[in-house]
Amino acid sequence: MTTGADGEDAAERAESAGESVSGGNAGAEPESRSASAKRSDSAKHGNSGNSGNGGSEAVDRAELAALRARVAELESAGATKATPKKHRLRSFFSALLIFLAWVLAPLSVVATWSAGIVGDTSRYVDTVSPLATDPDIQAATANRVTTAIMSQLDIATLAQEVAPDDRPRLEQLLQKASGPITGALTSFVHDRTLNILASDWFATFWDNANRAAHASVNKLLTGEGGGAVQVQNGAVTVDLAPLVDRVKTELVADGITVADKLPEVHTSFTIMQADNIGKYRTWFRLLQIVGNWLPFIALACVAGGVLLARDRRRALVVAGLGVFVAAGLVGIGVRLGRTFYLGALPADVSQAAASSVYDTMSRFLITTCRTTAVLGLLVGLAAWLSGPSRPAVIVRGFWHVGIDATRQFADGLGMKTGPVGGFVYRYRPWITWGAVLIAGVALALWHYPTGLVVFWLAIACVAVLVLVEFFAEAPRTKTTRPSESR
Repeated sequence: MTTGADGEDAAERAESAGESVSGGNAGAEPESRSASAKRSDSAKHGNSGNSGNGGSEAVDRAELAALRARVAELESAGATKATPKKHRLRSFFSALLIFLAWVLAPLSVVATWSAGIVGDTSRYVDTVSPLATDPDIQAATANRVTTAIMSQLDIATLAQEVAPDDRPRLEQLLQKASGPITGALTSFVHDRTLNILASDWFATFWDNANRAAHASVNKLLTGEGGGAVQVQNGAVTVDLAPLVDRVKTELVADGITVADKLPEVHTSFTIMQADNIGKYRTWFRLLQIVGNWLPFIALACVAGGVLLARDRRRALVVAGLGVFVAAGLVGIGVRLGRTFYLGALPADVSQAAASSVYDTMSRFLITTCRTTAVLGLLVGLAAWLSGPSRPAVIVRGFWHVGIDATRQFADGLGMKTGPVGGFVYRYRPWITWGAVLIAGVALALWHYPTGLVVFWLAIACVAVLVLVEFFAEAPRTKTTRPSESR
């Protein structure tokens, strides 16, 4: 009887082994049935002999080999499907669009500045208007006018042609200055010129002259337009003839009547000097044309790159930081250009006045760089804070803890949100994205925004987020007591 039982057991195990090997690729269910049958047989016929134990071990080895082969097959298939071709294409175009946004960001900054300087007369006048009250500019202008007037005055002729009645007055005026009569008269003319430069008349004259000269700036940078002020040797200048006439009138009023007989004197003050501007005129004209559209093209590249990216949050962080770096590099380039510009000026040009002119003309460009850099940094920071990194989670944890503590304090004072809490909780995403959209539209419509404007718009968005988080209260669900359920 024992031998027959062993034969039956061996036959059953061989049959189960054949089923497990043949059905190894069918899944885990046949294998589990084979294993359970084997365990039940072993339980019924515990110590059935050495031949039964050897067959069981052979079955186990066969099952283990089949399972390993199946796992290896599944892992190979998963590795093949992990990076499909379409994902690689999406990643490529996402990186390409974000890279284009990095390139277009500094071009957008320069294009916006050039469009404002060349295309907007009021902005140009606002740019150069502070030069009228700059001490270095006033000193350089006074020297230029004084030299022009003194070159037309003959001191010997002046002494002979002064009327006898005016001579005591002239001697009294010149006695205030030390040195020879030529030096004294030069000092006197210089002082009178400075007085006029400090008056409201000169500020008005400066604005009007630059408004008329704006056409010449346009001609210099784009090759178009005209204007009373000439562009000579790649320079935009303001004709100071009206200022010379004003000084001559003051001199005549002070008793130097011979000044009225001076011929018309033309001298000029250089606002912009660019000897090789013709080489870059085509590119500058192109930047002027696309100046109003280039920022939106760069923004579209950022949006497309983020939407195509597999990890959109990370793509937004990279895009924002790239724009921040690009705008910062433009600002650094402007500062370095100042050094090269001053070093290329002739020796007879006032370095202090030229520095004032350069700083004034590049002021709005620096402002645009700062605005773009702040915007890129805030976007990248916001995207990073919403991510799963440990520092971002810690920051958000402090955020929620602070708001929860404030809400609990308000609840302790008896302040309840009422139906407002449920409404804010229900429409929280709409309110949040609506605030962001309003801030973006305000920034787009703002007339020449600054970095400070971007900062305060970001603060307004954060304030809205705080209020939403504070007022949002989830509706409470009713809980049934055990007695009620019974």
